[in-house]
This record gives sequence, C-alpha cells and structure tokens, in this order.
Amino acid sequence: MGVNTIQFDSRKLVSKDVFVAIKGTASDGHDYISVAIERGAIAVICEKIPEQIIDDITYVVVNSSSKALAVMASNYYSHPSANLKLVGITGTNGKTTIASLLYQLFKEAGYKVGLLSTVKIIVDDQEYAATHTTPDSLTINRYLSEMNTAGVEFCFMEVSSHGIHQNRTEGLHFEGGIFTNLSHDHLDYHDGFAEYRDVKKMFFDKLPKSAFSLVNVDDKNGLVMLQNTASRKYTYALKSYADYRAQILENQLNGLFLKINDKEVWAKLIGNFNAYNLLAIYGAAELLGLENEEVLRLISTLESVSGRFQYLISEGGITAIVDYAHTPDALKNVLETINSIRTKNEELITVVGCGGDRDKTKRPKMAHIASALSTKVIFTSDNPRSEVPELIIEDMEAGVASENFKKTMSIVDRKQAIKTACQLAESKDIILIAGKGHETYQEIKGVRTDFNDYRIVEDLLKRLGK
Repeated sequence: MGVNTIQFDSRKLVSKDVFVAIKGTASDGHDYISVAIERGAIAVICEKIPEQIIDDITYVVVNSSSKALAVMASNYYSHPSANLKLVGITGTNGKTTIASLLYQLFKEAGYKVGLLSTVKIIVDDQEYAATHTTPDSLTINRYLSEMNTAGVEFCFMEVSSHGIHQNRTEGLHFEGGIFTNLSHDHLDYHDGFAEYRDVKKMFFDKLPKSAFSLVNVDDKNGLVMLQNTASRKYTYALKSYADYRAQILENQLNGLFLKINDKEVWAKLIGNFNAYNLLAIYGAAELLGLENEEVLRLISTLESVSGRFQYLISEGGITAIVDYAHTPDALKNVLETINSIRTKNEELITVVGCGGDRDKTKRPKMAHIASALSTKVIFTSDNPRSEVPELIIEDMEAGVASENFKKTMSIVDRKQAIKTACQLAESKDIILIAGKGHETYQEIKGVRTDFNDYRIVEDLLKRLGK
C-alpha cells in the first residue's frame, strides 16, 4: 500500500498518511496516536509502542521521532538540500540580517536564490510568511523542494538553537555554516548557557568535509564551534587575527565606511554589529565562489532588513529607529551604536519591553542597559502572551540602578508608550523602539492583533506634526 504524506500533527492527517509521534514542549504526539489512526494513518513512527495495538497498522519504534521525521522528510522530497548550496547561519544575534543580506547579494549577482528566515521565506521571487526562526523539518524540505523546481542555486537559512535541539536540520546537506556570536537568550528553553552553546556547536560538529565553517573569533565561543568540525575552518573578526578582517573607518547615521582585507567599501548599514554582519557576508560570498571586487560592489548596494536598525527621519528632524533587539546584548549593541553616532546634544528616548512566557532572567538586564545608555526610557509591553504585562514590567524595573530611575517611566499600552516618546521628542532627538522589529502583531492572552512598530511611529510623528 502506497503512502500519501508524512504528518506529525494529527489534525492535518488524512487517509494513508504516516503519523510521526513527536514529543514537543507543549504536547506529546504519542497521546494522539489513536486519533491519527482514526483519521486514516496507516503507519506510526514512535518512541514507544502504544498499549493498544491496531491490526493492519505498521508501528516503527525509533530512538528519536524528531530525528526520524527530519530524515523521512528529506527522503520524501528526494533530498532537495543536496541539489543546491545551502548555508546555515546560527548565533544569538545577526542571523536574520546575514541570511537576508546574502539573499539580496546573490540575487543582485544574478542567481536564483532561496531564503529561510524569521522575517520571511523566499523561493527565488515568491515570498511566504515565516512562523518560526527554523521551521519544522517537513516545511524546510517542502520549500527546498520548491526551490529545486524553481532552479534555485543558493539558499540561506537561519538555524536556531531550538531547531538544532529538535533535530529540524537533521538530514540536510549544508554547503557551509556561519557563527555570529553567543549571548543571553533562550535560557528558558535550554538548561543553562553551556547547553545553549553546545547545542549551537552540534550544528558545526555535523558539517561534512566538503562544507565550510565561518566563525566570529572576537566572540570567545567562535573557536569552540570549530573544535570538532570536519569542515574547512575560516574566521572573521574586527579585533582579532582572522582570515577575514575589517576596520571601521567611519560610522555615521547614513552608513559605514569599512576596510575589509585591505579593500575599502561604503555600506548603507549602520553600527559595529553590522560591520560584523557585512564581514560574515563578504567571507561567505567569497567562499561560495564570488569574486572579491564583485562582492564589495554588491555590499555597497545592500539595504537594511525590515526591523533591523530600520530608521526614518521625520519632517521635523526626529530620527526614529525600529530594531528587533530582544536580548541584553542586542539592545546594548544598538544603544552603543546610536551613542557612538549622536552628538550628545540630543535626547535618546528608548521604548522597550520584554516578551511574556520567555526567559525572565533577561528582563532586569535589559532594563538596566536601556536606562544606563538612554536619556529617557519608557518600559512597555512587547508580546505579553499569557503573562500579566504589569508584572513583566515590574521584573524589568528591578534592574534599574537607583541613579537612573528618574529617567524611566512605565506605560503598559505599547502604542501609548510610542506616542509618549513622540510627544517628548524634539527636532534632532532620537527615538529607539526595541524588541519587536519586523513583527506585525502583538500577542496578548493568546490573541494576536495587528501591530507594526515602524508604521505606528511613522504615523504618530506625522499626526503630531513633528
């Protein structure tokens, strides 16, 4: 009997499907085996045989259902990752920017390109909405298969620690891997920082000899990623000796002037963190076969990614910056970048919140950083999810040093917080709205409503005539 499709969600299952019972963080697929069979499953992949065995149903016991799903997905779609050059980008910060800009660069160079990112999924020119940093393995392979059909030559993919830990990238053939940095994030999911680091390292441990690893060695974890990899090893850095080195010659609100491996280039992106991103892009593009001079030319054309240091200047001369910074390190990088550019005669007003049902330990740290590096701070809601927004803000306020408390205020309603920042701002002042970036929704008590930081601040500044 032929198999229809593979499913791990019993609700999507139809007759002649194979059901893979996955142990997830919220529910266990083993609890839904009987439901899957009622809906027409002809085979079940599981980690333990159910107590009730049904005749004519094939049961296969495996050590890891998630790993089995990934391998099956790759097989089902005829190993699509082997038919293009797939590069994975992992690390705490910079994944989206590097993946998206590599897509831009190779597209501009004339190639058919794919992108699997937090912001969007693109098959050459066709865009799809993204729901996870690293989609499930069925979704990954389905889109890679579509890329094969479309004649895509290169694909750039964000690889999250969740995705690695849950085996979503198992069975994929990578041409290369990029490591950006490691800082405080997802410690609600991982059992401490060491596990978080080691999960990232697993990605490089599994790269084949034919692949390359490109790591940031200004981060002390960069060399850790290379310890057990069979891949070809390359490094990049601003401060350390590396294969790819950059020096920041100018850092302004309209761009960066860099020297990369002794060649100068002007880029439209801003800040030290983007110097690292551009250096990773330069190295990866060269390792994938592009000529140095062509890469530099293409780097100078790159546009900022949605929600990543995305800025506008109002008619009244107020600069508003929207950034996805949702970790202490990312927020610190963005604020230090702004402070390195501004004259200090203007106010820097930061609007920031922390997500609900996520790592609580970063809340006071983010508030401490925001209040120390801004002239005014408004604590507000991000995506509270199932938590009480006021309590999230209380967790944040606990991190504010006594000398900075007078700079802060708390406004639970995010739109009202942004409006207040706009009302406080005068010409030449800078407003940073951090945390949500590209997201076009806000999630409160399980309900998502439309919410776009960039559009809201743009509209408010116009309405206020500023």
